[in-house]
Amino acid sequence: MAEADLPVRRAVVLPGRELHWRFSRASGPGGQGVNTTDSRVELSFDLARSPSVPEPLRERAVRRLDGRLVDGVLTVVAAENRSQLRNREAARERLAATLRDAMRPDPPKRRPTRPTRGSVRRRLDAKARRGAVKRMRGRPDD
Repeated sequence: MAEADLPVRRAVVLPGRELHWRFSRASGPGGQGVNTTDSRVELSFDLARSPSVPEPLRERAVRRLDGRLVDGVLTVVAAENRSQLRNREAARERLAATLRDAMRPDPPKRRPTRPTRGSVRRRLDAKARRGAVKRMRGRPDD
């Protein structure tokens, strides 16, 4: 694994050549270097056409990230730090976490269950007791 490669999960490592970086000036405080430093980082990854992501994982991730993809490309932005290096690290971690979540297997199907007869009885008894308490609060019948 090269230094620029991005590990996502055990079976998925994105090669550095598939990651595309863009830098621009970030808004917010920055001191003297605020107008000269390109500290905002955009990291893009072409998920839909990447050969380094196995087909079933790619399909699942594309389906789950459908609202975030533009022509199959996932882009994350990091501008919270004043340093471009720290923003690069934040963008790498954010991209890996987003892809990790999107590739996670589906949760198991919920098996419908029914309440037990005892729990139904206890619930109805509690409702009846509560109703009786409320009836006793009313004006007495003459």
